[in-house]
Amino acid sequence: MTASLDISNSRPHRAKSFAQTQQTPFSFRLFQPVIGRDLKPSYREYRALISGLSQGDQIMDDFVEWMFSNSPKVGKQQFDQALHQGIHTVKDCPESLKRLFKHVEHTPEWFDQTLIDDALAFIHGTGTYANHVLRDAALMGGYLLSGFNQALVMTGALNKGASKRVGETYKWWIDCTEPQGLQRFGVGFKSTLHVRFIHALVRRNLAKSEKWDSDEWGLPICQVDMAATNLAFSVVFLSGLRALGIFATPHESKAVMHLWRYVGWLMGVDEQWLLASERESIALLYHTTLTQSAPDWTSQELGKALSIEPLSRHYANLESVRRLYAYHKHLSVSRYFLGQKKMQQLGLPKQTLPWFPLITAPINVVSYTAQRLVPTIHSALQQRGRQAQLDMLAQFGEHGHGTIQPDKHHPAHV
Repeated sequence: MTASLDISNSRPHRAKSFAQTQQTPFSFRLFQPVIGRDLKPSYREYRALISGLSQGDQIMDDFVEWMFSNSPKVGKQQFDQALHQGIHTVKDCPESLKRLFKHVEHTPEWFDQTLIDDALAFIHGTGTYANHVLRDAALMGGYLLSGFNQALVMTGALNKGASKRVGETYKWWIDCTEPQGLQRFGVGFKSTLHVRFIHALVRRNLAKSEKWDSDEWGLPICQVDMAATNLAFSVVFLSGLRALGIFATPHESKAVMHLWRYVGWLMGVDEQWLLASERESIALLYHTTLTQSAPDWTSQELGKALSIEPLSRHYANLESVRRLYAYHKHLSVSRYFLGQKKMQQLGLPKQTLPWFPLITAPINVVSYTAQRLVPTIHSALQQRGRQAQLDMLAQFGEHGHGTIQPDKHHPAHV
């Protein structure tokens, strides 16, 4: 009882108490046979979650602290040089930077390149449906978790528009899903380490800001929030595709989970949150939602901003018509995944109908299943799907050309 009281007193207010986490809806109990366990967290799991709300990325955070105790500008130059040219090229290299790159350049024992390649083949074959799931279900649905929103708002996610954030995130995802992209000097490896560096800068500067309420929110970009974000690219991705009629085989599920397990490791997510199986990860994803606040004004503002993002996209022809079509299509997908009540909580039109998924999901069930049976057709599907994913970058204009580049008003600006 004493331990329970201690942890309740130390938890950020956004997280539910342990007693509250044990009160799961009846409908959730139906998932127990599917995932092979009770969805409720054990007390040990709960303690880990609460601790994770105050934990950052120690090895990157140490380097950033060294930067600010010496010369931030020089430190950033050294990091960029090590990232793009190798740690051996950095003259008078600080020990904290050496430790960081020694860690990320030493591939974990469980890494399997064959699984990575198989994951890429599956992801490429999903074409733009990958974007629908990640944008309209994972990202839009994530805005309902308002504890997660605070760091986004303070980094300018509202006043700079959703197009910039979506475009930069999509470019990072493209980099991570490039063939050989996660090799040491591949675009995905370098993009991920760049984003990890930005996260550490944001974490340091927001935590020191008088605007940041650590009693309410914990640490900015904490381990639990990073783990939840990583799970969106794996667990939510696979579940969302099934709802759109695209079913991963057990091997493809394992491969996709492995890909994002490695990306999460590169991003600085602690290994205790990097689970190998989809079933285990479903429970973890649910557990992370128990550390989040209810929807609030940030949910509506971020939701509205994301909803109108398609109206600023770039098209080679019929731009006005295609922008409007994209706007209504993405809303229909969000409605399909989130339902009417959550659409309303996000400030989105609750009368929206899920017309696009209802039309395409039955077609996908037949077409994707049939294409698997013919290797040449399946290979062509993967090539066309990947090209469609790459073509989407042009729709974001300049925002689709690179990952986060903080301006002088951004907490990560150096």
